[in-house]
Amino acid sequence: MEIILAAIVLDLILGDPRWLPHPVVYIGKAISYGEKIIRRVASSPRGLKIGGTLLTISIVLGTYLFFLGIIWIAFKVHLYLGIALSIFIMSQTLAINSLYKHALAVARPLLAGDLPAARRELSMIVGRDTANLEEHDVVRGVVETVSENTVDGITAPLFYGFLGGPPLAMAYKAVNTLDSMIGYRDERYIDLGWAGARLDDLANYIPARITGLIYLLISFFTPGGFQGVWNAMREDAPKHPSPNSGISEAAVAGALQIQLGGLNYYRGIASNRALMGKPIRKLELRHIYQSLYIMFAVSAAMVVLGVIYLLMKG
Repeated sequence: MEIILAAIVLDLILGDPRWLPHPVVYIGKAISYGEKIIRRVASSPRGLKIGGTLLTISIVLGTYLFFLGIIWIAFKVHLYLGIALSIFIMSQTLAINSLYKHALAVARPLLAGDLPAARRELSMIVGRDTANLEEHDVVRGVVETVSENTVDGITAPLFYGFLGGPPLAMAYKAVNTLDSMIGYRDERYIDLGWAGARLDDLANYIPARITGLIYLLISFFTPGGFQGVWNAMREDAPKHPSPNSGISEAAVAGALQIQLGGLNYYRGIASNRALMGKPIRKLELRHIYQSLYIMFAVSAAMVVLGVIYLLMKG
């Protein structure tokens, strides 16, 4: 428990400094290397699916065993070294600081009336085309990013951290990285990334629903209230292409009485996302800040639930 609490503090203070290589970078390199090997020996849909499944198992299990091993060695060397390394590894699974900084990086130029700069900053955190977005669409992109990443960047790593410590939390990040790199449903990755995408859906299933309950708990302090959050999650979350991401996105939309989703462009190609929430209020700059307040509240509530779980456990 103390390690996770210290890791949260470290993330809030340090975040992900650019001068320090992030473990996820090396997990990504391992995935890329594994993909190259698979494509050399397999080309049929069945072969790619088998190879992708083996890659998924190898990356996730390998990540867990690697971090379990180095933490074990660190504790053998010295107690304080083991504690320090555990705190650092756990902090690297969290994205509270990162989400906050990226959101503010877009909000600041908007506040100064510099829409082109805000568009450029948004392009750093989303895959959609941003060059021609209006202010309300820039705001929508930030709020969607904060809400969707609250689960895979905060509550899910905390969930697995409380269950199995830093190694399990990092194994979850490996699942997450597999999905983000090869979990696409296009022609190139539909077979190779099948196992990674399914495992990501499974790994996020419980954390996403716990997060949904937390949104309901804090809904009484939001403009939309309990009814707004509940209705949005019940009616709109199932429309999202992800069985898990829609919960947090719909919840935030209902909480702020705004509408998320809609038309986006990716390399000039139009893509319509399901609409989340009702447009009771027009999307404005303040909704970026409000989405961050909600993110912090959800994070704090998840920590409280985790502490209660550990106290009850033992």
